[in-house]
Amino acid sequence: MTLKKNTDTKNKVQNYVKYSGMVFQMIGIIGLFAFIGYKLDNYYQSKTPIYTAFLSLTGVLISLYTVIKSLKQK
Repeated sequence: MTLKKNTDTKNKVQNYVKYSGMVFQMIGIIGLFAFIGYKLDNYYQSKTPIYTAFLSLTGVLISLYTVIKSLKQK
């Protein structure tokens, strides 16, 4: 009984670490692309933040792709 309980607890912790790692990976990808877009908007002195919007959306799509890809592998 205690062996099963320890295994269940270990699996829960592993799942928590795995999924929280995915969240930080998504935040990093989206943040990087948004930062690059922000810098491009400042460099080209855009009145509307088109680069930030486009690259942020691109970062979201890439991060979703990486999460789906990693979920299919496991």
